[in-house]
Parts: sequence; C-alpha cells; structure tokens
Amino acid sequence: MVLSTVGAAFGTAKSGIGIAGLGTFRPDLIMKSLIPVVMSGIIAVYGLVVAVLITGGIQPNDYSLYAGFVHLGAGLACGFTGLAAGYAIGFVGDSCVRAYVYESKVFVSMVLILIFGEVLGLYGLIVALIMNSRASEARRCV
Repeated sequence: MVLSTVGAAFGTAKSGIGIAGLGTFRPDLIMKSLIPVVMSGIIAVYGLVVAVLITGGIQPNDYSLYAGFVHLGAGLACGFTGLAAGYAIGFVGDSCVRAYVYESKVFVSMVLILIFGEVLGLYGLIVALIMNSRASEARRCV
C-alpha cells in the first residue's frame, strides 16, 4: 500500500504544480485539469484494496510460508506498478496541463495518455488479485 500511495502522492503533487501554473493564466480551465489528480488518487485505492484483501487472508495459526511469499509478491506487484503509474500520471499531467493553456486540442490526448498510465496500476491490481486467490487456494489444500 505504501508504494502505490507514494506513486499517487507524486502524481498528485506533480500534476498539482501544473494546475497551479495553469490557474494563474486561465482559471476557467482548472476544473477540467483536475483529471490527473483524480486518476492519481485511484492508484492509491488500488493499493488499499490489495492491502485489505491480504490482511483479511492472514490467519494467525494457519499461515504458511508459501502464502506469505505470495502475499508479499502480490503487494509488491501492486505497489511497484502503482508507483510507476503515479510517476507517469504526474509527468504527463503536469506537461499536458501546461500545454492545455495554449492549445485546447491537447485535452483529448492528455486524457488518452493518462488512461494508458492508469492502466499500468490496474495491471498490478489484477496480478495482485490473482496471486491473492492462489494463496487462499493453497491454504485450503493444506
């Protein structure tokens, strides 16, 4: 959860810097420029979901080494992809929001690029969910 939250915080901060720069020139465009900040926040939610699922799967007396390593891998998969997605969203959001001041056609391109950056975190969430289900299946077999 920590790694995906760091990525989300970086994406929010970096995009927020661009939005602050945009607000001095064109305050009317601020609301449309909040998309990168919202998308960064979703990255943190991915990490929270995986952390809650892993925590719910821990049994004090029935927790194998295999399940522990699978849960570690699931957390790292979601965390590192969230970190990468946050960085991607932050840099794209900052640059595109600054370009949006001068050219309104950049908005559609910005949204598309942000979606592709967000998908990186979604891939990590999917892999983590699959890995978490494998750990719970292994526990039932033992």
